[in-house]
Amino acid sequence: MTEHSYPHSHVFYRKLRRTFPLIVRGEGCYLYDSAGRSYLDACGGAFVVNIGHGVAAIGDAMARQAARVAYVNGTAFTHEPVEALAAALASRAPGDLELAYFLGSGSEAVEAALKLARQYWVERGRPTKHKILALVPSYHGNTLLALSASAREHYRVLYRDWLVPMPRVPAPYPYRCSCRGQGRLCAACSGDALEAAIRQEGADSVAAFIGEPIGGSSTGASVPDPAYWPRVREICSRHDVLFVADEVLSGAGRTGTWSALEPYHVTPDLLVMGKGIASGYAPLSAILAPRRIVDVIAEGSGGFLHAQTFSHHPVCCAAGLAVLDYLDRHDLVGRCARIAPMFHAALEPLRALPHVGDVRGRGLLAGIEFVDDKDTGAPFPRAAHFAESFADAALEAGLVVWPNVGQADGTNGDLALLAPPFTIKAHDIATLVTRFRLALESTVAAVMSRS
Repeated sequence: MTEHSYPHSHVFYRKLRRTFPLIVRGEGCYLYDSAGRSYLDACGGAFVVNIGHGVAAIGDAMARQAARVAYVNGTAFTHEPVEALAAALASRAPGDLELAYFLGSGSEAVEAALKLARQYWVERGRPTKHKILALVPSYHGNTLLALSASAREHYRVLYRDWLVPMPRVPAPYPYRCSCRGQGRLCAACSGDALEAAIRQEGADSVAAFIGEPIGGSSTGASVPDPAYWPRVREICSRHDVLFVADEVLSGAGRTGTWSALEPYHVTPDLLVMGKGIASGYAPLSAILAPRRIVDVIAEGSGGFLHAQTFSHHPVCCAAGLAVLDYLDRHDLVGRCARIAPMFHAALEPLRALPHVGDVRGRGLLAGIEFVDDKDTGAPFPRAAHFAESFADAALEAGLVVWPNVGQADGTNGDLALLAPPFTIKAHDIATLVTRFRLALESTVAAVMSRS
């Protein structure tokens, strides 16, 4: 039997020190490998698969489009899927965000959104506005500008000399903030830290502020105070700073509303989407922008200076359009909101387990933060590799989770994130919790034996 690992395969794997199960089929919330094992995909791959695996209608829509026209140059032609998908996203978007620019990944879309913010200010005749403010912890992608905006040290260290310096704003992170998200909020949780950063840098030099409405992998589904994003919107408007909302992970219904910002009644200046808008059936991301920004460029240079060969791709757009149709026909965003209370109620007892410091989230997005000391919240030392060990143990138990590290202080900290398909059922949730417990017991025993 072929071993799917380095150096036994011609694949340059993302991890070079493990053997990969060969997945041959997916159905609903489950993946099946060539050995006959099943895995409950509790994180939708990488927070991507919202409609579930194995929906043939999406592949059929892609095949029909590929048979008609698979590719055209986006600088010369348009096509039906991109026109229809742009209109569909505009109809769902908050406020005045009615123009969609399509790319392949979240990293690409963040990169392009930040470049768009810069070009907008230059064409407005304000070239001094070039700085991007970003939260810490945060994660926005792995292309160089997106990585510059990210506060994920273990990704940045090798490339530090290539990255653009970006001023940092403490993220609202109630579990680790001094205020614990209650009573008189600290500067991070109230938005005062953003105001202070803009004043320190000088508003005339700040082009944009970027943040995730609900914490992604960097802060493990951390939910800010309800007043935070309205305050951010007010601060950005008052200082003439563009507010870029990164909803690559938290958007497309993942948190129970189409836009994660919807409950806050806030409209950003640019909205970045990805992952769930095509549910992993094709690589697809988008920037949603208002005419008030795009008009400046249309009346100036006449074009956005960000060319990519596969932007506005017909087959990828057909996939996105089919996914949106499937979400609507099956009311899956509504279902996500309805099943979320059951999901979080089932997870809540995990809080009592050894080394679980916090359980949090919104919709079908949840983060479980692991700690060495529950009383103080002190993280495990990085050398323990707790999150990675837990993810491995979970996989062995037939559960796919997303591990993340470094959120506590940039180096230490361990999380497991859950983001199952919106089609998850009550018995699947029960299975998820049972397998999570087994994996945690195994991990704690292994880590303790090594210490």
